[in-house]
Amino acid sequence: MRIILGVGGGIAGYKAAEVARLLGQRGHTVQTVMTAAAEEFIRPLTFAALTGQKALTDLFAIENAIEHIAVAQQNELLAIVPATADLMGRFASGLADDFLTTLYLAFTGPVVVAPAMNVNMWRHPATQANLETLLARGHVVVGPEEGWLACGMTGAGRLSDPEEIAAAIERAGNPRRDLEGETVLVTAGPTQEPLDPVRFISNRSSGRMGYALAEAAVARGARVILISGPVHLAPPRGVELVSVRTAQEMRDQVFEQLGPATIVIKAAAVSDFHLAKVHPQKMKKTAARVSLELDPTPDILAELGRKKGDRLLIGFAAETENLQQEARRKLESKNCDMVVANLVGGTETGFESDQNEVLLVTRAGETLRVARAAKREVADRIFDETLKLRLALHAADER
Repeated sequence: MRIILGVGGGIAGYKAAEVARLLGQRGHTVQTVMTAAAEEFIRPLTFAALTGQKALTDLFAIENAIEHIAVAQQNELLAIVPATADLMGRFASGLADDFLTTLYLAFTGPVVVAPAMNVNMWRHPATQANLETLLARGHVVVGPEEGWLACGMTGAGRLSDPEEIAAAIERAGNPRRDLEGETVLVTAGPTQEPLDPVRFISNRSSGRMGYALAEAAVARGARVILISGPVHLAPPRGVELVSVRTAQEMRDQVFEQLGPATIVIKAAAVSDFHLAKVHPQKMKKTAARVSLELDPTPDILAELGRKKGDRLLIGFAAETENLQQEARRKLESKNCDMVVANLVGGTETGFESDQNEVLLVTRAGETLRVARAAKREVADRIFDETLKLRLALHAADER
């Protein structure tokens, strides 16, 4: 694929060089176009060395007066990394006063935008209005993520991981619509079981894997119902979000929304226990030991296994040991079609990471390892195997 990599002016510009390297490694031809502000953060020579092509910068220092038109016509996809608030505003308004913004207006292919900026700039109504304009044009927006920002603040505005951006660019250039006609019900995030009006029992789930699955399903053409516990994530665009807090609320919503679902993916980390009797007032701290009487929460996956009908049921198993054995046990005991198992407790993959490394155990007896990758990429691998299960079931029915 021939890709234009537009680089905006921001400290995150150095990560654009990694995106260029990754795309080159994957066999794509990359033509870099930089704004004047981008040159203040990273030099054009860096991109020339990584891509083997001169980085284009000045609209008026070119050999051909219509070179921006030629570049637009010769390439298949335009990716903006990083997309600053200024660039997003100029794109949304149709302003064209340099090579990149002029090229943008002349480009007719898919556009991927990876925003990066200060959290307050990202949240500003003007930026959000520009974002909505770009989305309405069908552009793919990757991120931004939450985290520590170069300005010293914490919040949404950090550029997404280069691996995730490169994968999104490849998906945008080769869109798959193989889930059209499917309704996918996804559960995500933790649940919170109250102890009193201010305290609760929960776990370390961030919800990122479930949200990545919802995003992947929408991108591949499915209708998606996302039932989410409390998380600090924006819902993927195009999903139907149902917010819950406790395990009982999640159970009730799962069965209320189950009717149209053809695929159910239970990625939520539902709390296993809840307090038998919630204290109506805040429990006061004393020197005495406190004992809690806990009851098990509803086993949503087991109940789904009994009532799934001809739906595909995908469960998740977060384990600290015996991964394959526990995944197989869960597959059989809960009547799942596939179980996605991963080790938790570390920081590189799992609950609190942007990446995951999983084991897929299927009813057909297969065990497949998915190497460490961005959770969005892992989500696509899970759907690849889910569709294989669907084909196998259809083949069995025809026999």
